Amino acid sequence: MRRRLQLVKATALAVVATVAVLGWTAPASAQPGPDVPIDTPMPDEVFNGYVLGTFRDGAIASPQEIVDGVFAYDTFYDEPPLRGDEAPGTLLKAKPFDVLFTGVKPGNVSAWKVMYVTENLDGTRDISTGVVMIPEDGRDNATRSVVAYQEANDSVGPRCHPSTQWSGGALGEASAWSALGPLALMFGEGLAVVISDVGNDADPAPHGVFAGKYAAKALLNGVRAAFALEDAGLNPDAPLGIFGIAGGGVGGAFAAELQPEYAPELNLKATVLEGMVVDQRNFIRFAGGSLASGFVFATLLGLEPQYPEMRIDEKLNPAGKAMADLWRTQCQVTYFLTPFLPINALFTSGENPADIAEFQHVYEDNKLGVGGAPDSKVLITSCAADDSFMSVVPAQDSRDLADRYRAKGTEVVYHPTDCNMGLFFTNLYRWGTDLFGMQTVDWLANELS
Repeated sequence: MRRRLQLVKATALAVVATVAVLGWTAPASAQPGPDVPIDTPMPDEVFNGYVLGTFRDGAIASPQEIVDGVFAYDTFYDEPPLRGDEAPGTLLKAKPFDVLFTGVKPGNVSAWKVMYVTENLDGTRDISTGVVMIPEDGRDNATRSVVAYQEANDSVGPRCHPSTQWSGGALGEASAWSALGPLALMFGEGLAVVISDVGNDADPAPHGVFAGKYAAKALLNGVRAAFALEDAGLNPDAPLGIFGIAGGGVGGAFAAELQPEYAPELNLKATVLEGMVVDQRNFIRFAGGSLASGFVFATLLGLEPQYPEMRIDEKLNPAGKAMADLWRTQCQVTYFLTPFLPINALFTSGENPADIAEFQHVYEDNKLGVGGAPDSKVLITSCAADDSFMSVVPAQDSRDLADRYRAKGTEVVYHPTDCNMGLFFTNLYRWGTDLFGMQTVDWLANELS
């Protein structure tokens, strides 16, 4: 009991400190479209009754649980052999686990690791893992809507992905921290959440996290596997939403584009896309040499597993090869260590990788909005202008994507985010919460209801 009281007090202090440090002020009145509530959530919406209850009924993990979460290998990730003709989305195994994040085990949430069959770009079968998390709030799980959440996880290395993040590992991963706010809002709305690892999280081979169509199928097949998880009790006909942000926004967007033909049985109603790379060629040109240089290089390495013809190592000089060997084994926190690095300096030709001839077909295959289009309603929110250190994707690309989707018949809401450095200094709370896509969760929940 004392431990729980300490946890509640610590949580309350964290709420006060967060609001104070971020300099929260009530957001200005938003001007969304009709019946589309898109505005910065108030602190009491983020720290809603359900979320406060998870701390009240949670516990501090034991030292052994913390050590196991960080260092122990979970045999769950050992893959069974595949015949090669399994249906995509086949659930291979599932394991309930206690959510553990930064030493805290929140209460009132059911969670499972899942392993399931998905597909490579060439149609061969592959294995992915992921997580299913459902708030314990007294509702019947069969009545819940479901969100397929593609995190901002850009890690090429193993044991960096959501199923590790939410079971005590991959400490310091920015994608998990950025997901805390949206998840709090989603759970407060009673939504079940499915998150894909985009491959087997423990597979030591480099992960193809930047191959958009591969990530899309991993996400859609993760939803299929979640519906097959009997213990979760979800309804396969439940309204489904997609929430994709940053690196995960690419897989999320392609999932929405592919769903009408690839997974027509899924009842996809709405898709939120936040700050994603619409055109990888443009991103590489725009962000190379910026704060995001490490992620530009990771993008190339995270494409190659699904496009082996890129043969990146053959094009790198010794410094580039050494960096690639390291990057392929690391979580994305490492990629922050090389800001402002000129990427062309890693290649023997001295070329900007955006211009390398052998890479052009890969960029074309990963450009959003040029193939299929979502049947679901789509909300696109990204920086309104290139006026911030967080502006690593050209703002115009998101507007162009909205236009391409509309031309194909998709209903699109474009709601730009104010990433301006002036707002950073005057209202950090709004700047940060909007950057993580938290202003869109009410819209998504409304569409799913």
